[in-house]
Amino acid sequence: MIKLIITGGTLDKHYNELNGELYFPETHLPAMLKQARCRVEFDMQQLMLKDSLEMGEADRELVKQACVAATIKQIIITHGTDTMVETAKYLATIDDDKTIVLVGAMIPYTINQSDALFNLGCAVTAVQLLPAGIYITMNGKVFHWDKVSKDKQAGEFRYSPQ
Repeated sequence: MIKLIITGGTLDKHYNELNGELYFPETHLPAMLKQARCRVEFDMQQLMLKDSLEMGEADRELVKQACVAATIKQIIITHGTDTMVETAKYLATIDDDKTIVLVGAMIPYTINQSDALFNLGCAVTAVQLLPAGIYITMNGKVFHWDKVSKDKQAGEFRYSPQ
């Protein structure tokens, strides 16, 4: 079983055809897992549906506490890409033997050419194979939390020794 903690981010945004805005009426995760024909069992916990630019320390603490409280050792966190690295750094203070993978998308799941489903699939595989630690998976790559940055110009995550 994998714990799936939902926080929002572009992955979960919906497009409002009337005003062109992106918003969060509900999570897409059940539909995504169904579409992917994923047969892994999940314990889903929706903490929030927020753009990561709106997340503060209290939100990160809520995510951290959900990870600490989880009895399941494999955890995936859906998260917005803008502050994903900050949250991963915050979670790195957890002294536990859990494997935690943060994942997001550059394009919402409901929009054509989205990377959301692929990224989620990578996270599902990664969390089952990686040793305990904090990771980010994006663009078909897996990064240790302290060796990654978001290249906003290229719209991708890259290896970045810090």
